[in-house]
Amino acid sequence: MIISHIRKNANGFEMQSNKTHSKGVASLAEQFARSIGFGKWAWVMGMLHDKGKEQDAFQTHIKRAAGVEDGEPGKVEHAYVGALLAKKQHPVTFPFLSWAIMCHHTGLYDYTYFDKKMMEMEIPNGISCSEINSIQTRPSLYQTLLDGGKQDFYCWNHLQRVLFSCLVDADYLDTEAFMKPESSRLRGSHTSLRDLLSLLEKKLSSFHADTPVNVIRKEILDQCVGESECEKGFYSMTVPTGGGKTLTSIAWALHHAIHNGQERIIVAIPYTSIIVQTAQTFRDIFGAENVLEHHSNVDIKFDESDEKNQKLKLATENWDYPIIVTTNVQLFESLYSNRTSHCRKLHNICNSVIILDEVQTLQTDFLQPIIDVLKAYNKCFNTSVLFTTASMPVLSKDAIRINGLDGIDSIQELIPEKMNLQSRLKRVDIEFDHSSCSYDEIAERISKEKRVLCIVNTRRDAREMFTRLPEEGVKIHLSRMMCPTHVMAKIKEIREALKNDKCDIIRVVSTQLIEAGVDIDFPCVYRQMAGLDSILQAAGRCNREGKLSKGMTHVFKIKGRKDYGFVCQTRQATENVITDDYQSVKAMSDYFNQLYSRVLTFDKKQIGEELNNPREMMFETASDLFQLIDDNGVNVIVNYGNALQLIAKLKEEGPSYLLMKKLNQYMVNVREKDFKELFAEGSIEKIIEGVFYLNNPSQYKDSIGITMENTWLEETLIK
Repeated sequence: MIISHIRKNANGFEMQSNKTHSKGVASLAEQFARSIGFGKWAWVMGMLHDKGKEQDAFQTHIKRAAGVEDGEPGKVEHAYVGALLAKKQHPVTFPFLSWAIMCHHTGLYDYTYFDKKMMEMEIPNGISCSEINSIQTRPSLYQTLLDGGKQDFYCWNHLQRVLFSCLVDADYLDTEAFMKPESSRLRGSHTSLRDLLSLLEKKLSSFHADTPVNVIRKEILDQCVGESECEKGFYSMTVPTGGGKTLTSIAWALHHAIHNGQERIIVAIPYTSIIVQTAQTFRDIFGAENVLEHHSNVDIKFDESDEKNQKLKLATENWDYPIIVTTNVQLFESLYSNRTSHCRKLHNICNSVIILDEVQTLQTDFLQPIIDVLKAYNKCFNTSVLFTTASMPVLSKDAIRINGLDGIDSIQELIPEKMNLQSRLKRVDIEFDHSSCSYDEIAERISKEKRVLCIVNTRRDAREMFTRLPEEGVKIHLSRMMCPTHVMAKIKEIREALKNDKCDIIRVVSTQLIEAGVDIDFPCVYRQMAGLDSILQAAGRCNREGKLSKGMTHVFKIKGRKDYGFVCQTRQATENVITDDYQSVKAMSDYFNQLYSRVLTFDKKQIGEELNNPREMMFETASDLFQLIDDNGVNVIVNYGNALQLIAKLKEEGPSYLLMKKLNQYMVNVREKDFKELFAEGSIEKIIEGVFYLNNPSQYKDSIGITMENTWLEETLIK
């Protein structure tokens, strides 16, 4: 027997033949790639990927590694063999099959290293693939991309990644089925989208159009569901805050997916605070067994006796779930990743509906590669995209009035102008104060309000404003100076206070983290001057439920404070919008065109340059460059909640996936310069390599989080 895997059990050793494994991988990969027309290619990849294990040296290695025979196992490469065989017998597929096979353990190489390996290595004597019929034709999608020429070059790198994904996930799953059958049996068997739609319709039927706002929400729902049975493409749902976007968007997506035979719904959201809220809403409707919440702060309690949580943990590996709720960072960085762990999920993003919530938050300096990947998945992989927002950015080619951004050919808006939602759902007036005021002057104005939310641009501004407010009633500060668990606790405290009629005074000062998707309702909002989209999002926290005839949002400037970088660009764009109604769709379109005219590049890392030559794709380089959040700081654990108990466990047991996920919820990002100063003075303790603790309890306060005089307080939160 040519051995592929060896498992030790109570009776000794059990072996899986390479033939059995290869056929299993081929069958799964073919299944994954069938919907995009590459089933035959994927089957061949599966059959060839482990041909290198037929080498005598590898058979010795695997037996020694498993303890079947004595001796050092050594190190034997095997993936290159299948890659060379694919090129030799299936030249029509080159380089796609060879690239995926060569890299199925390491992650996708840059073409420079891939070409070097292909030239240096040779097929070992005695290994062939004569039993596998040669591929003579290319799928229709392949020919379409060839005919498209340079205009479709942005698609080729994503085709390679998806083929790689089909092979990698199939390899993992077949290996798991043999090595860990107890885990393998927990995968799959999810509720169908039709059954999930029935659960949603049952929930929606319990709502009543008993207020003017609820009447409009029902109209929006009916309108969008009525427009759902349409072809795969790009759609937008521009609905003012409070219009019921969350449930309406999932209703549209379920109807649309069922109509088009798509397999899952992926909801991507910019902020974890919104994700937690949205995921819980979906779990309440569809059941926790059908909703995967996947982001850095989620805490999946792993208990082998708890099958539901074990299934969730397994599903984070490849997103084989009907509904995924994730972050923009998780989604887009995976789509541009070269790593096997990230790419496993890509084939499950194919043939899906992607909902991009709060789409106005997409970073302009990565906007072109983001648009490119969305276009590629729509054109090549049967994926539809729904943009949902109260302030739709300019993304379609016919609406973009500047050069330098290649937009989407067509985006169909689901809400017709005749519905007049901006006017009918207008629950707040926006007042611009064009003069500048000091912190004390603004704080004095805020102090005259009993229930008020103030949103500012930086952490320092939040602290300065907060410390100037009187100590009365409920007074809350929110910023990323606080760890994620602390932030969520404060948001919960705000909601509970707002529901309490006996709670007379509630004053909140926050950075932008509260601005979008957090379901709170204040009669009065103050917003520091920023982009028009941010101002409208802030206004969406004002009179949200329409209980007042009109709420008021005041836009102010802080004397002596200068805006820098992107915030400066957004402020200038807002000031150059000429309109009588800043809440109109036209004002938002004008704002984004003004903003785009100030952006130097929509691809600041030149991702396109690394990927747009189909024969010279730099996968590893592009993956390293495509980081939506710059890793320019150090995460430090703070003394909040049960962080100390978790640190003690870390010291005692060492790191584990689940323990580190829990500790992530007690971390604050500190700029590298400040980290070095704190470490030098002994305020930061190294727990293990790469894990640090802010050990001075006086530097973390329940009111404002980390407290210190440092330049990193100036960090503007734009993500």
